[in-house]
Amino acid sequence: MFAGIFCIRAGINHNPAVLIRHVPELFAIRRLHQTTAPHCNNRIQSDVANNIGLPNCVTFFGQWPEEDRETFSKDMRVMDQFVDEKEENSLLEEIEPYLKRLRYEFDHWDDAIHGYRETERKHWYPANRTILDRIVSVAFDGTAMPYVHVLDLAEQGVIKPHVDSVRYCGNTIAGISLLSDSVMRLVRTNDEEQTNEEYRQIFSQDRHKKYWADILLPRRSLYVMKHTARYKFTHEILSAKESLFRDKLINKTRRISIICRNDP
Repeated sequence: MFAGIFCIRAGINHNPAVLIRHVPELFAIRRLHQTTAPHCNNRIQSDVANNIGLPNCVTFFGQWPEEDRETFSKDMRVMDQFVDEKEENSLLEEIEPYLKRLRYEFDHWDDAIHGYRETERKHWYPANRTILDRIVSVAFDGTAMPYVHVLDLAEQGVIKPHVDSVRYCGNTIAGISLLSDSVMRLVRTNDEEQTNEEYRQIFSQDRHKKYWADILLPRRSLYVMKHTARYKFTHEILSAKESLFRDKLINKTRRISIICRNDP
């Protein structure tokens, strides 16, 4: 049913940008086995330059063409413990005062999100700007849009299956997950289904013909989604009751994601 699960983990007490530039051997690829918990175990030393493109904390379902799986593995990755607890608290201290003044919304302009509040920020405290610069360095080769999207998803909130519009940002998005673990599902689609008014229901139609991947997004991890992962797959954040990863229920609570993008 599945092809495999991998995870790249940056050491919790280290700066990932420094690790990538200077000590790649400190990164590890960890393979998850059926009997383990959904977080990464079984450390295997490896060179990040060769392995950072591998799928991270992902389970493949359905009949994936080998070429599609290889491309997806390069275009979707997760780096566990990209920020540590202190950095998470620093980010929350900056954005929480503003978010608390907003109410959760249950209507979205394209019906993609329920139970959310959001904002964009251009100017950040210096310590947090350093974290964002680290994202830009890792995910965008140093160039990203100046405004950073902050999305606060309530415990009961969901992000429904959708394909990103090419009008608002470029070929890559990268986001830090704060406060909670969650599960992202990506389902292979095509141009006809994307433009159909009922494309959100494609997963329930002819499911046996589909292939998809469930991605574990651990708290404080960074996901990087680009190219085919963005435009050839719908993506969604599963609801709390549906957040299963390898048959284990993931305790999804309130989740804040801080998302960087590049220009269209």
